[in-house]
Amino acid sequence: MPAFRKHDMLPSPRHDEQARQDFVGSLRGHLSGRLMPGAYQVYSRRVEPALRAELGREPDENEVRRAMTREPYYQFWSAMQRRSQELLWESVIDPTERELPGLIERAKARRQAPASRKGQQRGKASPAVRRGSLRLDPDLPLPRYHTTVDIHLQPGAYHTDSTADDVAAGAIYDKGINLYMGGALGAENDLMGDTLVAYVRQRHPASRPRRILDMGCAIGNSTVVWARAFPQAEVHGIDVGAPVLRYAHARAEGLGVPVHFSQQNAEQTSFEDGSFDLVVSHIMLHETSKPALSRIFAECRRLLRPGGLMLHLEIPRGHTVFEQFMHNWESYNNNETFSRYMTRIDLAAEARKGGFEASKVRVDEFAMEMSVAQMNYAENFVWKILAAER
Repeated sequence: MPAFRKHDMLPSPRHDEQARQDFVGSLRGHLSGRLMPGAYQVYSRRVEPALRAELGREPDENEVRRAMTREPYYQFWSAMQRRSQELLWESVIDPTERELPGLIERAKARRQAPASRKGQQRGKASPAVRRGSLRLDPDLPLPRYHTTVDIHLQPGAYHTDSTADDVAAGAIYDKGINLYMGGALGAENDLMGDTLVAYVRQRHPASRPRRILDMGCAIGNSTVVWARAFPQAEVHGIDVGAPVLRYAHARAEGLGVPVHFSQQNAEQTSFEDGSFDLVVSHIMLHETSKPALSRIFAECRRLLRPGGLMLHLEIPRGHTVFEQFMHNWESYNNNETFSRYMTRIDLAAEARKGGFEASKVRVDEFAMEMSVAQMNYAENFVWKILAAER
């Protein structure tokens, strides 16, 4: 698995803990690279011909699901995939719990410490160092789509505080998604941010956003990318989860990147009308709900200045019925309760419901290079990008 860059908000696993994480990474790579493609063969060689003969037409996803869940090969792969997800969290929880007091103190210190400049010469004045900020709202109602289940099976999901000033959810998620994607998200889990930045550079080369908002930012792994790409911009990240935001702020400060994090719901924020040039999200939409989508898009439109741009990066749902079935494994087995409904949703239509003009909305696809061992449910991977201009 590609190297994961260490920073000081990541727990340091002991020898046996590292071996356990390495095992989980190798197991998931084996399941994706060796076993998952076999499910495609079972379907194409045996299940699909039988369904076509029985139905006299191409089966729909529910019919594929009923047939495949009776297949021993698929049952074995599915059970092992589910267990690998549980092992993933178990492998990162132990070192996080052991080092949690120190992580909390480090995060608290970064909220209180004055700005400093590395290499500043004694006795000489230097320009003020820009710093980020953190604003939490303990009274913020958490949406039901976050509290009903532990998303991704992560214990406590993104929002649960187990102790005062908790950052555990962030630390667990940071290393967890690295293992989940077999290192494909990059050395700092920054691939999704890099992808959208590259999209802006290609499609809007003259864009110089002065104020950027990242919705559903979690640990800020993509938010930091935007702050680095546009260093003169004021960059904000919002999420409903307090522990991931505490971690995101400490992580960004440790990396020397100024980002303003606040605990807010993307459906209704406290920012002023027309106060952003660019509003983005990275795989947030599939963790919300159908009613939330149009509200989120309406909020994006409200927040954008005239000519401003909205970009939402989403996970592909597959081009064939079988690919859709495989991607929707997450809904049935990994507590991604809304993601299977995203398969049939017309995101452009939802953006129009949110107030965007039809001529200014588009859905693009962006292919990325990954090995089969880094893909959980398909033999190729194409990001979906919803783009709209105010």
